[in-house]
Formats: sequence, C-alpha cells, structure tokens
Amino acid sequence: MTFDIKYIKDLAKIIDENSLSEISIEDGDKAITVRKDGVTGGAFVQMPAAAPAAVPAASDAPAAVEAPAQKGNAITSPMVGTFYKAPSPDAKPFVVLGQIISAGQTVCIVEAMKLMNEIESEFSGKITQICVEDGQPVEFGQVLMYVE
Repeated sequence: MTFDIKYIKDLAKIIDENSLSEISIEDGDKAITVRKDGVTGGAFVQMPAAAPAAVPAASDAPAAVEAPAQKGNAITSPMVGTFYKAPSPDAKPFVVLGQIISAGQTVCIVEAMKLMNEIESEFSGKITQICVEDGQPVEFGQVLMYVE
C-alpha cells in the first residue's frame, strides 16, 4: 500500500492553508494521517504498519513516518466541532470503553455551529479506544474512537 508523494504534499498544503493540525483519510485498506507538529511546525505522516519505511511530506521541516498499532475500525468526525460523550452533562455516555455496539448506533455527539449532530457507528463490535475527551474540540476526519 503506497500513497503518491504529490497526494501527501497536497494534504500537507491543505493543513497549512487552512490552519489545521491534522488530516486523516481512510479508503478501504488504505489510511493516512498527516499531522502538523506543534513544536517545529513540520508535517508528520502516519500510515498503517504495511507502509514504507519513510515517506517525505511537503514541509520546510523533515517528516517522520509512524506505524500505529492496529486498533480496529476508526469512527471519525464528519465535521469540525466539539465532542460530547453524552446527550447532556448529567446523562450517561452513549458508549463506554469495552462496550459492544451495533452498526447504526449513536456513539457520541459533535456540536457544530450550535447544532448537535449525533454520530453513528458504521461498524458493529467492541469499543477498544476512545480517543477524545468530553468537551474537546475535534477536526474533520479526526479519529473519535476505535471499534474492533
């Protein structure tokens, strides 16, 4: 599995031009995350373990490739907004770590422009990781949780 260098450079350019910190794309068995390093401002490219050892990214700073451990299927944010794990502050969370869920089940809310958008899982399985905290801002394509 490989990505075209021009494609990676275009993703890095999108990050810079739109003041984003990260962009993640998944298509079938291909996945890539390009993340801006807050310290140096350089871009880092993250791909599954089957990726090549080094992939250059468009940036003034050198880039590094990280190979994440497989955590299951990613549920990503379809928009920029604020992540909420429950329908209200005093309510039970939609899901908890280790919970078995069904495809189509609401797993969280992403608030965008004062609209509460229920996010449904595309997968059935067990919640293996919740990647964001309640009330945390999220970006388009950011991984919210993993289902295995």
